[in-house]
Order: sequence, then structure tokens, then C-alpha cells
Amino acid sequence: MALQDVCGFLQTSADIYSHPSFSNQVGDMWRTPLEVDRFSPFHFLCPPPNNGHPTLLSSNLSHLSSPNQPFQLSHGTTTLGFIFQGGVIAAADTRASCKGLICCPKTQKIMPIHSHLVVNSSGSGADCSMWERILSREMRLYQLRHRRFLSIKGAAKLLSMMLHPFKGTELCVAATLCGWNGEECQLQWKGDLLTHFEHATDVSIISAKSPIELHTMTSINEQEELFKESSAMACENVNKNLSTCGGESGPKVCYVCSDGLQLNGQIISVGSGSPYAYGVLDDGWRWEMTVDEAVALAREAVYRATHWDAYSGNNVDLFFITARGWRRRKREDLKEEFYREREKEKENIKNRKKERQK
Repeated sequence: MALQDVCGFLQTSADIYSHPSFSNQVGDMWRTPLEVDRFSPFHFLCPPPNNGHPTLLSSNLSHLSSPNQPFQLSHGTTTLGFIFQGGVIAAADTRASCKGLICCPKTQKIMPIHSHLVVNSSGSGADCSMWERILSREMRLYQLRHRRFLSIKGAAKLLSMMLHPFKGTELCVAATLCGWNGEECQLQWKGDLLTHFEHATDVSIISAKSPIELHTMTSINEQEELFKESSAMACENVNKNLSTCGGESGPKVCYVCSDGLQLNGQIISVGSGSPYAYGVLDDGWRWEMTVDEAVALAREAVYRATHWDAYSGNNVDLFFITARGWRRRKREDLKEEFYREREKEKENIKNRKKERQK
């Protein structure tokens, strides 16, 4: 199958099951479910038993055990997402750190999943990258099967259910899903239904009228009535089918953790710099904000977090999601913002000195 090739699923031949090891009834009796289903495409969803430690029943699963880590994993980042009347803002820094080491100063922590959904990732870089690809694949397969996007809450629930079997393991993923829900589905349904009803109207007119009557039916009033009837029927079907596209349309922000936790909110910030970002967001967030005010608030929150948190810094990435899709703002170096702020402070000090001299 083409989808199997795209997803990377390997086809297992029948010769594997005719091997003598499969015909050994004693071996099959003591074989664990993980060993039986090792050829399944969704084998990666099953974590190693007992967190990778070998047991008496699975002594030959040494290749699944987790190796000893050469150093202690310490994560540091600042990611945030919030909604307002104009859409959704997703922002993050670009510093990838491990304890006291800055591994990469230009990491992309915001990953687009489709045209109306982006994911803010924090945690282990390898785990976040893998599960973002898994979520992107599942969302694409859902779109191919149902001809529509999965809702933001549905995507968060799907990711939560996939991560829950790994609870208690060394997996470290914290994802913030920021996107617009429902509007794209509404436009897709409206376009399909209008096309369908235009075709149905043309067929009904041709079957109901004779050639002479078709020639005489050129009045503007009849054409307007037919268009109103077709558009009214299309709107009714759009409202009926909108519930299947994910419920109410609008901006959505959801948080999913590696232990299966799922949260919904208006403002979500994750990472070692999140306490400093929350201080700025809680003070300046308003639902009635304009786009410029929302962008300035997100930049300010990330900047303050990187200023006080040593594990966050370098640049800021910012995405703006609306009903038309996501747009990315040009990456900005926070060092320039720091120098601009210092220059403003120097100017304020000079102005105070002048006022005192007067």
C-alpha cells in the first residue's frame, strides 16, 4: 500500500511465521504480548515492560532496556501560547540547553502540524521531535480518511492517549497545541455543498423545463430565487455538519504532558522560564487586544523570561494563527532588545539628572 510506504511500515512475509521458533508451543506459552506484537505497525506505542528492566519471563528483551545515561538530563526552555479576539499567538525561545551546556542557540521549538495548528514543544529534544512527527502523520491520515482536519481538542486527546502508556518511563514531552478550530472545516463544507447544490439546481431546471420554457426563463427574479433557495439549503447543511468538524470555531490552546495530562486554557506557558512569562502575561493579557498588542505582549514575555532564566535565550520565534492559517514572524535576536532597553534606561537617567539640575 502507498500509505504503508509513506508511513514507513514494513510488510512482514508469511515465512516469518513459519519459522520453527513460532511453532514451538512451549516458547509461545511464555512469550509476552510485547514479543508477539513486535511486527505490528503500532509497536512503538508499547513501552518496555517494567521501564526496561529484564524479568524472568522476558530475559531475551535486553535490547529494549534503557541504557545508562552518560549525564543527567536537565531541560530549560520558555514556550507560551494564548488566545485573544484576533486569533492565537505561539512564541518560544531558541536555546537548547542541557544542564550547564548550551547545545544549540537556534533550535526551532514551534513545529507546524498543518495549516491551522502549530505545536510548542518543551522537554527532551529527541522525544519532542519524534512525537511531533507521529502526531503530524496521524493528523494527515485522519485528513485523508475523513476529508477534514481533526479538531484541536481532538488532536490533544489523541496525543494524550498515545503518550499515556509511557507514564512512569523516562519519556519527557510537554506540548502546547495552538490552533484555530472549525472555521476551515466550515469553509470546506460550504464550498462543497454550494458546488453540489449548483449542480443539482442545473439538473432540476433542465429536467423540469421544456426547451421553449428554458429559453423564456431569463428573468432576474427567478434566478435570484433559485440562488437564495440553494444558498439556504447549503447553510442548513453547513450548520448540521459543523459539529462533526470539531464543534465551535475559534482559537484553541491545549496542553499535553508525557504522562497523559491534558489541559485547556486561555494562557499556557511551559518551561523553566514560564514563571517569569506568566508574570508578564497575567498583567497584560486582555481578550480585546489587537494583533500588534498581542505580538508585543508575547515578545515581552519571552524577553523577560530569557533575561531571568539562564536556560532560555538567544532568539524568539512567534507564530500567529487565524482562520486563514498560521503566519510566522521573522526571527528576532533578543540581544538587540536587551541593548535597546539599556539605551532607554541611560536616556531616562540623563533626563532625571537634567530635571534635578533645573
